[in-house]
Amino acid sequence: MSVMENAIVRPVTGVAWTSNTSTCPKDFILISITEDGTAANFTRSFAMKAGYYLCYCKDLAGGMVVTDIQIISDKDSIPHGYCFIPEHLEPKATVSKKKRVCVRVAPVGSVDTAVLDIKLTAKSKMMLQHYTYVGDINGYVLWCRKGHFTSPTPQAKPRRVSLDMRTLSLEQPSAPLPLRPSNPPPVPPVPNSRLSNRRCNLHTKDTTDNSIQGITALDGVPFSLHPKYDFQANETAPQLNSQLNNIRIKSLQDIENEYNYTFVVEESAAKRTRPSVSTGGATPAQ
Repeated sequence: MSVMENAIVRPVTGVAWTSNTSTCPKDFILISITEDGTAANFTRSFAMKAGYYLCYCKDLAGGMVVTDIQIISDKDSIPHGYCFIPEHLEPKATVSKKKRVCVRVAPVGSVDTAVLDIKLTAKSKMMLQHYTYVGDINGYVLWCRKGHFTSPTPQAKPRRVSLDMRTLSLEQPSAPLPLRPSNPPPVPPVPNSRLSNRRCNLHTKDTTDNSIQGITALDGVPFSLHPKYDFQANETAPQLNSQLNNIRIKSLQDIENEYNYTFVVEESAAKRTRPSVSTGGATPAQ
């Protein structure tokens, strides 16, 4: 039991019908012989040229596991949450529908128990230890073993790392920061310049924190007006102010009076009557 407990137990992830090994899907195991040594070829009648086999899969790539297996007759309705197993057959080959195998599947992360193995026997009197009787179909008996399975260990996907990232190592200590005096000298004010509040905050923060996170390209750039628009430093400021003071702001009534147009010419032209032209000939004089 200790060996079985330490071994990796994979659950059944799919069950299907197949005609032979050539039609058996990839990663599926074909059950060709029963546990009592007879051929596991399901042959329905003499009219069939070839039978079909039961196969199962244990590949967890799909992320689903089989939690239960049932055999129902054609008169029974399929249970809720179950589905018929698929058929991978040769052309013109069919599976008997008098009794059908259906399974219930669930995501691998949502359950801790599932179907671990399925077997077939030809004699109904033969019992298989640690297996559960599912039902008989076409002279064969279907058994399944349920239990806890080993969950797959997630593996990290390889990623492409640039050359610069390869040179970095989390295990190596980072370079020590330069020592700063406990009482640094005060920063002398910059004469005749207007500093933004953000720069003042930056100097204050720099004395207590050496982190550079959150600094943009505009931090530390002084804010000042262009000399052309600096009225205090510009010699032409009085002249510009006089020009600005002479600007008269027009009201809405001033604009209407200045650009008023009555359209009298267009109105008189539209009222003119078009002269009629006589089309008859002149009467000759007597």
